[in-house]
Amino acid sequence: MSDDNFTTGVEDGLRLAKRIYFGNDRSVAPPKHITPMEKATRSLYPTSPMVYAVISNPAIVDNPDMPSYQPHVHGRCNPPALIPLQMNGISFEVDCYLDTAFVTMSGSWRVHCVMGDESCSCRIAVPMGEEGSILGAEVEVPRITYSTQLAPTEEIGERESVAPPEEGGLLKPHIFTLTVPHVDGGSNVSVKVRWSQKVMYKDGEFILDVPYTFPEYVTPAGKKLPKKEKIQLSINSGLTTEVVCNTTSHPLKERKREPGKLALLYEADVLSWSATDFVYKYHVSTTNSFGSVLLQSPSTLDIDQRDMFALYLFAGPHKGKKMCRKEVVFVVDTSESMKENTIEVTKNAVISAISKLDEEDRFGIMAFNDETHLYSSSLELANKESIGNATQWIDKNFVAAGGTNISMALNQAIEMFSGKSKSVPMVFFITDGSVENERQICEVIKKQLQNKESELAPRINTFGIGSYCNHYFLRMLAMIGRGHYDASYDAESIETGIKSWFSKASSTMLTNIVIDGLDSLDDLQIHPCTIPDLSCERPLILSGRYKGGFPETLKASGILPDMTDFTIDIQGQRANDIPLHKVLAKKQIEFYTAQAWLSNDTELEVKVSKMSVETGIVSEYTRMIMLKTGPPAKKFGKKDADPKTVTEKIKVLHQLGLEFGNITATIENIPPGFLPKLPTQTEMLAAAAGNCCANVFGKCCCMCCVQACSRINNQCSIVLTQFCGFVTCFGCCGWYE
Repeated sequence: MSDDNFTTGVEDGLRLAKRIYFGNDRSVAPPKHITPMEKATRSLYPTSPMVYAVISNPAIVDNPDMPSYQPHVHGRCNPPALIPLQMNGISFEVDCYLDTAFVTMSGSWRVHCVMGDESCSCRIAVPMGEEGSILGAEVEVPRITYSTQLAPTEEIGERESVAPPEEGGLLKPHIFTLTVPHVDGGSNVSVKVRWSQKVMYKDGEFILDVPYTFPEYVTPAGKKLPKKEKIQLSINSGLTTEVVCNTTSHPLKERKREPGKLALLYEADVLSWSATDFVYKYHVSTTNSFGSVLLQSPSTLDIDQRDMFALYLFAGPHKGKKMCRKEVVFVVDTSESMKENTIEVTKNAVISAISKLDEEDRFGIMAFNDETHLYSSSLELANKESIGNATQWIDKNFVAAGGTNISMALNQAIEMFSGKSKSVPMVFFITDGSVENERQICEVIKKQLQNKESELAPRINTFGIGSYCNHYFLRMLAMIGRGHYDASYDAESIETGIKSWFSKASSTMLTNIVIDGLDSLDDLQIHPCTIPDLSCERPLILSGRYKGGFPETLKASGILPDMTDFTIDIQGQRANDIPLHKVLAKKQIEFYTAQAWLSNDTELEVKVSKMSVETGIVSEYTRMIMLKTGPPAKKFGKKDADPKTVTEKIKVLHQLGLEFGNITATIENIPPGFLPKLPTQTEMLAAAAGNCCANVFGKCCCMCCVQACSRINNQCSIVLTQFCGFVTCFGCCGWYE
């Protein structure tokens, strides 16, 4: 089910839900009509865990407890209508370690909209927080349990077909969905979903933001039904200083407090479900940069039996502190695939970024496709006049046309830095495409940066748009260039994504960081392989494996914005109460995957696959499968089924990874993968006419047919809609029964 099909399905589902009669209880109101403004802002996408009844046959829609007379509806809904189910209860458990939160959501929903002697599929949709990654799901319906698990790709048989996207996968990069079949009307659906997400960090403050905004139409009918919300939050900072709450969206009670740790609880009986996300902001008591080294031995099941460590360093509150002076060059893909809205929002984001530069910063701009187009041959000071001129140049030159030549653009951008300045040189590279020579580009850039005579080699920051660019190439490029990688896979989030990426990468507090004290370790492996700069909006986290005795103290040194040296001693400690292997798993899997791609290392691919299965973190070399546990099917001729339950694999879910780019799509200048392919006017007419004919001969649902007609914006659509309405009204009255 595409994005448009999903929102259309929910809109149709809310319309169908008006058929349900709940008696004379005046507290029950039918779902409100969705306004064009709400539909335009994509409000129909879930902002909290949701479960929908998948309705292909609208005739089964009714109250299972109180059947009522319903006019018979002919035919099927295509795409299926999605009726949001009423929620009985919701509970969250959130465990925060360093910059990662693990969330477990448990909830119960009731199929309140399907006749008791009928059944339907139910689609679970769970929005995850910042950089969310699904870990697993379990769904219980009467007598049957469905669950997910990861399996190596090579173990998936060639004959096993992959389920269509609407049966499980990512609706959006941050929304996981799973569909379970044959749920009886009136029954309850219990759902448990686990995911990990990022705890954001800015200006010395940690920010946890969990999707928790429920629409009013999931509130159960009737005043007397109990409704309980529960959130358990635990924080382990890995430090020995106090954790202090700054703000909270929900009234939490403190349950336990220790140095560096905090346990909180929110529990309430409510009249209506939460209308705001769960946001908790906190800081660790310190006024300066701080950090620690956490050590842990591997478990017996760990595929890597070396000891592990995680070194993390936070900039601390930066109010009043000076940022590093910058020289920045924006390198923006303006190939034909960036046309229309994509190039427009990218324009806005780049102009916004330039306006945020300090007057002592210098900047340059390059638009590239088959060729490169420079705003200026040299970098200019970021004063009002130059920013105004740059804005006009961007409006004129950011025109989507031509192909994609990444190598030429990056080489030219790096050469724009003189190497004699005391500012931090930064390249901000934005693209939506993938090219054939990406491995060669990585090697060339690596040599270029090594040969730079400047004390501060250029930092390469990369941003990928959509699913056709190779995000592992962009991630590797950023690692080589000590920069920051980010991406937007969703059309609506490009502008905010680029702004956030630029803010994190440009708020540099400490450069050229060196860690002393690791030389004595054996078989040492560190990732990322180059140490990035420390930003006030992004903690520095290094992790790795080693053998031997770890030193009690490490020394981290670097260069401050005023070009003076900075040194801090970092103490090591055993992380006995932190699941370090899980906290680091996503970062390590992404790092190893990028390395495996760069070197074509099949052994490393196998290692990533094993790590993925062990930790539950999705990778490019594993697939998520859905299992069914329940009583076996009755055998012919036997009265009673075997009472024992059996577990069987029922489907392979759609790919959850990013994959490695699409060179063909780039060559053909196909717009980024998140943009839906709109049908032509001819296709729309044919589809509408087909639906109308099917309504006469195949008994199609009149509601869906008229909607299809309403999407044709010309005089033909008016005549066609009037004809369909005339025919379908007779159809609904039973003329063609």
